[in-house]
Amino acid sequence: MDLKKLRNIGISAHIDSGKTTLSERILFYSGRIHKIEEVRGGGDGATMDHMELEKERGITITSAATSVAWNGHPINLIDTPGHVDFTVEVERSLRVLDGAILVLCSVGGVQAQSLTVDRQMKRYKVPRLAFINKMDRTGANPDSVIKQMRDKLGVDAIAYQIPIGKEENFKGVVDLIEMEAIYYDGEKGETVRKETIPADLEEKAKQARHDMLEALSNYSDEIMELLLSEEEVPNDLIYKTTHDAVVGLQITPVFMGTAFKNKGVQTLLDAIVRYLPSPLEVKYSANTFVESDEKIPLACDPKAPFVGMAFKIVEDPYGQLTFMRIYQGTIKKGEPYVNQRTGKTERFARIVRMHSDKREEIDSAGAGDIIAVTGIDCASGDTYAKEREFCSLENIFVPIPVIKISVAPKSRDDSDKLSKALQRFRKEDPTFHVFTDPETNETIIAGMGELHLDVYVERIRREYKVEVVTGPPKVSYRESPTQSVEYNYKHKKQTGGSGQFAHIVGSIEPIPQDAEDAENFIFEDKISQGRIPKEYIPAVQRGFEDCMAKGPLAEFPVVGVKVILNDGSYHDVDSSEMAFKIAAQGCFRENFMKMKPTLLEPVMNVEVEIPEAFQGPVTGDIIVRRGMVNQTDMNGDTTVIRAEIPLAAMFGYATELRSMTQGQGTFSMELGSYKPTPSHIQEEVVAERKKELEMAK
Repeated sequence: MDLKKLRNIGISAHIDSGKTTLSERILFYSGRIHKIEEVRGGGDGATMDHMELEKERGITITSAATSVAWNGHPINLIDTPGHVDFTVEVERSLRVLDGAILVLCSVGGVQAQSLTVDRQMKRYKVPRLAFINKMDRTGANPDSVIKQMRDKLGVDAIAYQIPIGKEENFKGVVDLIEMEAIYYDGEKGETVRKETIPADLEEKAKQARHDMLEALSNYSDEIMELLLSEEEVPNDLIYKTTHDAVVGLQITPVFMGTAFKNKGVQTLLDAIVRYLPSPLEVKYSANTFVESDEKIPLACDPKAPFVGMAFKIVEDPYGQLTFMRIYQGTIKKGEPYVNQRTGKTERFARIVRMHSDKREEIDSAGAGDIIAVTGIDCASGDTYAKEREFCSLENIFVPIPVIKISVAPKSRDDSDKLSKALQRFRKEDPTFHVFTDPETNETIIAGMGELHLDVYVERIRREYKVEVVTGPPKVSYRESPTQSVEYNYKHKKQTGGSGQFAHIVGSIEPIPQDAEDAENFIFEDKISQGRIPKEYIPAVQRGFEDCMAKGPLAEFPVVGVKVILNDGSYHDVDSSEMAFKIAAQGCFRENFMKMKPTLLEPVMNVEVEIPEAFQGPVTGDIIVRRGMVNQTDMNGDTTVIRAEIPLAAMFGYATELRSMTQGQGTFSMELGSYKPTPSHIQEEVVAERKKELEMAK
């Protein structure tokens, strides 16, 4: 494989922007499939939505990978979900990709999930192109979408096309580099026809090209000089400058079309191979096992020592299938490789190239490729290499779950099957947590939202034939201190037998929780002159950390605590690690209530899209739910309301919104931050929790 030609790309967007429809067209035009299926509306369902649940609901739940070729360029393509509940699928796909397509709706523009995807792309420094889809919809306004990209995403979005016709009269696009009109003929838009620009669009196209060149001149002195001397800018220079600026994460070129009506997809494919980087152009590095800030640069070279990352795990009837990105080196079927986290050597039994849920066996794969292997037992995010302790790749960011429900099998006989299903899903999805409530002995599952847990419960019913009884959803509250306190705590037990003695002095302070990367626990050791021997200090830290699992208010996890250890004393005979650990635990219990702890509740960023006529009742309902409206935008006849609403008030909102808007309202939400719970609600939650804990006893 010529690595210069290879492209590893993903398609990401807000719900219902048309990602899967676009993927389906890419598969069709590249000759991978010979019949287009739609996401909704009978037939076999879209190729990339291979799960029964995905076909029924018309949504993407798991990311699917496939390989296609366009004009001699092999492309590894991953289609990702839009719902924030499945955000880890997007997260881990972007972690291993070299480029991405951000799909935006021509009417909705930059929506809530577009902002999340944009954050993820920036986190992993993924170059991207934007595709404004659904240009045939009433109210399509690409200029407004490009402006929103600049204002809301803070990216330099540059239009490389303008539309010919709009809404239902959308016919094609004008290419602003070649200055020609492009139409898509034939029943499935498979014939690309290039013509001169229609006379009524000539002026507009010239102005748009000038704007494009002006924007590009910020990244090329050559273009700047040619513009100043009013000379013609050669097309090759535009292509080269665009490619370099995209790879350098400086610009986002914008293309447009309508995937559903088969227009604009082939030109997008041309742009993918022309502007997005090959694996050779992206610099990757790994951490060493020696403690230092130095990183090992990874070379996309098939002859270098092998390094790969397992980024997604799927259990299927034949065992575990592990999706892997190869960063350097080559892997061969049947060869042993070392899991860098566990140190275990494992044999890659089979190597397969995936096409949605179908697979094609291959004997080896080299640097830059994305494949799947069978026969290994690992976790999502594990690094593999040829030798032990070679290097480890930066892991995948995993958001914390915000909602919990209890699950139990209807029939006792199904307990084993349920436990097998939960173990499998926990392994596949790092945002899906399973644990047993120590008080009630119930099995609790936690996830990113109602839809997330709903899908897993449905999968247990279908894939494992287990009827499940679920308890009501519960919010994951946190306890956090609001005031600092000084402590001077002595743990002393010196009666008969060997004694225990530990003495610690310092302070406990709250850490503000409003920052995105706020830490839950910080320990600062300021002991000088050996007042406490060095070997006992980790035990003090462990003692405090152990108390974080359950707070004294209502036994919710404690966050936002900074412990400073300033002084203390010890006894030559009676002091031990255990004594200092017990002292820290006792100190925490004695002092935490003095810090006036408060309950923090998850507050969601909610975006509601409704017809204008229902704005009043919907806004009123948000306020009743203790929500705060931050912004209201008019988009034609549609109103978009952005608000912050506590998760506790959002259960069942989908049904309520449908009944308020005669079935026309939609919403999306994601975790915004944890905020203090109002005192009257806190009292109710604490009282309810105490009742639960008593019943459990």
